[in-house]
Amino acid sequence: MRKRDLIHWLQNDSSRMHALHTAGELGLNDWCLAAGFVRNLAWDKMHEYTVPTVLNDIDLIYFNPSDTSIEKDAELECILRERSSHPWSVKNQARMHMRNGDKAYTSTEDAMSYWVEVETAVGARLGPLTHELEIVAPFGVGSLFENTITLNAKRKNQEISIRGLQQKTGVKSGRA
Repeated sequence: MRKRDLIHWLQNDSSRMHALHTAGELGLNDWCLAAGFVRNLAWDKMHEYTVPTVLNDIDLIYFNPSDTSIEKDAELECILRERSSHPWSVKNQARMHMRNGDKAYTSTEDAMSYWVEVETAVGARLGPLTHELEIVAPFGVGSLFENTITLNAKRKNQEISIRGLQQKTGVKSGRA
């Protein structure tokens, strides 16, 4: 039921659907729009906010082990910015394990399973053949509806500041 709620909310958000279609036009492998793109929408709906939380960036993530250059991500960001005014941030997850000190990731969903907060590890994409909305969520979507911020057990040895989490998630006092 909750996954259907997310899909329904996304389908009824013209700005997010525009972003999904724009990203889908790139034809990237194993891609999705993740992090605040889905999380903020879910939290806004659950808290019945009439003014949506502003997206500081739209995280387009994908998996391409044959070209892990930062320049490729920058090129994709330029293409996206030419096509829309959204604040794009593009990251190939096939190289992010090096930055994070992890073993090599095998897919976008595997990379997301290492993200610091469980609620952020939810993405959406349009299916390659059907163009139907798909949810990518290595931990499921249940925690998005629990008014919590859950630290990923894979990251529990990392020091995480509450202020940093608040800045990253957009959560303000009493929000989550």
